[in-house]
Amino acid sequence: MRKAEEILEILKIFNDKDPNPRCELDYTNVYTLLVAVLLSAQTTDKGVNKATAELFKIADTPQKMLELGLENLKGYIKTIGLYNNKAKNIIALSQELINKYQGEVPSDRQALENLPGVGRKTANVVLNVWFNQPTIAVDTHVMRISHRLGFSDGKTPLAVEEDLNAVLPDNYKKNANHWLVLFGRYICKAQKPNCPNCPIASFCKSADKRL
Repeated sequence: MRKAEEILEILKIFNDKDPNPRCELDYTNVYTLLVAVLLSAQTTDKGVNKATAELFKIADTPQKMLELGLENLKGYIKTIGLYNNKAKNIIALSQELINKYQGEVPSDRQALENLPGVGRKTANVVLNVWFNQPTIAVDTHVMRISHRLGFSDGKTPLAVEEDLNAVLPDNYKKNANHWLVLFGRYICKAQKPNCPNCPIASFCKSADKRL
């Protein structure tokens, strides 16, 4: 693994280039953010945004989602992978939000993770993006880039998250997920990394580095 000082130096470069990175999912409130993140599993953000553009116009609260109903919801998200299970979870979590939290999305990690279909990554994104907490969500991009750059050799998302939490200060934790996701999505692509335009190429020791 890379030394903590080098990791912070790399993230400072990301910070200098983009001090206020943003989640690329479209949402209008914390509920639609929660739904969008749930839908994004094994699906691109662009695919989710395309599906939710019309959905969120008519179902942007738990009550409205329940009124829309399961079958109608499926019609809006049928272009998204695993849409049947995701639709069932969205309906179930909407009901639970009404039953337990008066229709509000909780800001507590355990409460979020207890909602149907919501795992640690989804909870971390919601806590970070909406509730401004210094949480690190580890998805496939974050895990791949963390391994590639030597930030972590963890074999699970939780292990990578723990490694990053052990090194990063809170101000970097708040943005680390966005920096690594955007870097993995647009520069350090899995199949064809754009090394000539990489801002941290001098730190990279990967065997398939292209310069």
